[in-house]
Parts: sequence; C-alpha cells; structure tokens
Amino acid sequence: MMKKNKNKNEDLILDGTKIQWHMDRVAKWERGERIAPVTIDMALTRACNYGCHFCYAMLQENDRSVINKEIITNFLEDSAEIGVKAVSFVSDGESTISPAFIDGVKVGNSLGISMAVGTNGFVLTKSKLEEVLPHLTYIRINISAGEKKRYAEIMGVKESYFDRVVQNIKDMVEIKKKNNLSVTIGLQMVLMPEYADQVIPLAKLGKELQPDYLIIKHCSDNEDGDLGVDYSGYEKIYGLLEKAESYSDENYKVKIKWSKIKSGENRSYSRCYGAPFMIQISGSGLVAPCGMLFNEKYKRYHIGNICEKRFIDIWKSEEYWEVMNHLASGQFDAKTMCGTLCLQHKVNEALDNHVKGVKQLEQVTNKKIPHLNFI
Repeated sequence: MMKKNKNKNEDLILDGTKIQWHMDRVAKWERGERIAPVTIDMALTRACNYGCHFCYAMLQENDRSVINKEIITNFLEDSAEIGVKAVSFVSDGESTISPAFIDGVKVGNSLGISMAVGTNGFVLTKSKLEEVLPHLTYIRINISAGEKKRYAEIMGVKESYFDRVVQNIKDMVEIKKKNNLSVTIGLQMVLMPEYADQVIPLAKLGKELQPDYLIIKHCSDNEDGDLGVDYSGYEKIYGLLEKAESYSDENYKVKIKWSKIKSGENRSYSRCYGAPFMIQISGSGLVAPCGMLFNEKYKRYHIGNICEKRFIDIWKSEEYWEVMNHLASGQFDAKTMCGTLCLQHKVNEALDNHVKGVKQLEQVTNKKIPHLNFI
C-alpha cells in the first residue's frame, strides 16, 4: 500500500511533459534503438455509460473485441517485461465498467507499473474505492460542470448522476485521508467555449470537495473539425479562467492548461516523435500510436490487437516500428494529417525542439515529482 507523507500539489505538472526525467530512453531513441513506451494510455472497453457531448471517442470507432481479465493480465506482464513504466486506463471507453478493471489495477501495481485511471466516477462506490485506491498513482474524475442541470446537459446523463458522482468524490477524498494514501485525486473539465458558465461553479465545487486538483483543459477535435470546437472562443474567456485559478488553496489546486488553450489548433512541429514514448490502446484491444488514429480510416496506422496477439510480440514486430518510423519521417505531417492537440502534443514539442537544437532536453536529477512515469 502506497503511503502519503506530505501534500505534493505544488509539484504536480499538469500542463507540460516529464520526458526530461527519462533521458536514458531519449538517448536510446536518438541512437536508433527500439524503446518501450514510458507510458501507455488504454481503455478496457469501448462501452460507456455516459454520452458526453465533447467526447472524442465518438470519432474513434473501430472493430470491437473484448478485453477480459486474462488478456489484461498478459498485457501488463508483457509491459513490465519490456520496461513500460506506467499504464493509465484513459482512452476511448469507461474502463471502470469493465469486469477486468479492479484486477487490472491490482496486477499492474503488483508488477511495479504505476497505474492510473480517468473516469466519470459513476460506478465507483465506496467499497470499490476502498479496494482500488491503494493501488493507484492517480484517479481523475471527468466532470465538466459544477451544477446539476448543466452537468446532465453536457455529460449526456440524468441530473441524478451528478449527486452520485459528487458523493463518490467525497468518499474517495475521505478514504484517502483516513488511510493516509498517496493516490492523487483530481477533477477534470473538458472545456468547450460554450461551457464557460460552468467554469466558476466547478472551481467552487472543487474547493468544497477538496480533491488535490481541478484541471481545466481544451477540447480536442479531428482534422475535419467534426466536434465543432470553436478554438477562437477560448480567448474570450481568459479572464474567467484566471478567476477560476484564484480558488486554489493550500490543499486544492485549480490549473488551466494554458499552453494548449492558447495554442488553438496550431502545432509548431510536423513530425510525431512522441509515439514510441507514449502509445494508446483502444478498448477494442487495438494498438495504435494514439487515439486520434483509432478510426478505421486510419487503418494503415493500426499495428495489432492485444486480444489476438501478445503485446510483447506486437511491440517486437516490424510493423510496429514501421509505423513509428513513418510518423517521425518527412512523409508524415502532423500539422495537416492529425487532429488538434493530441495526447503526445507536449512530448512532441519537447522532442522536436531537442532534435532541432532549439532547446536541448537535459536529465533532471535534483527534483522528484509526482506521477513521474506519466509523461
């Protein structure tokens, strides 16, 4: 069981990358060696009990398979063997509704992998929380409104769901405190400009509930703009977002992902160098460089499926590395061939600047930070 000695909220990196704490892997990558991902984001199912209007998963449809307990155990054992440092159940489905969820967290933790989950929090009853929280590095609740009526509208559920999720957050905060656990409890608002009326109510709700942090982030969209995100609308609410940050206190941090919100749809890089360091796996078992490439129209980037083949064999395959090398080549242009503000965006920025000599990455040895393995 992981214990907590002090509050580490001030050290949380919520708008950036931790790639510079993994320079041994960067050095191997620069030498052309095949490296294991530092972090893998994945879902245990494509299914979800919510209908969030901002959800990118509706753009990620692909052939579905079932990830059962045996498959996730095999995957985690393979990940540990090749040197994966962290696995977060954050992808294109609600992993907590999978029968494999609690066992998956426990197995990963027992293998020395840092485990985390992003969830709507609805099914996480007190008994489940007591079982799973000791084995997690962090849990992040997706909650994009601070008022019941707007929560129902934005998250695509009944108003009563809001009360249940709020109670579940209260329970996890209580369990953490009672058992002196090290797990970080966070709230996340996926912000579209039309949700601006919920920024302050949610900041206030967080202050009342006292998780470790609230992160307010942009909404990603695909290259065709199918979700209809108005990136120009973010600038109009900068003052509101700054006000939300003022609700931070000694134990609760409100953080805006300013770097992505202010960048709009723009990228400074064309090549995707981040994929070998951080991949995604769909709730269907599909292995791809990132979730933006899960959809069937990106089939050329689909590397394999953990429901059909062991992950270690997929990772060792020539197909895996052909895809990784293609993304880092001049044949691929992330500015025109990807959706906006992807999973690897900050890692890509850092590696691109490093390769170009704009800003060299250097090993950080004098500071330990939370969630080090979630880059």
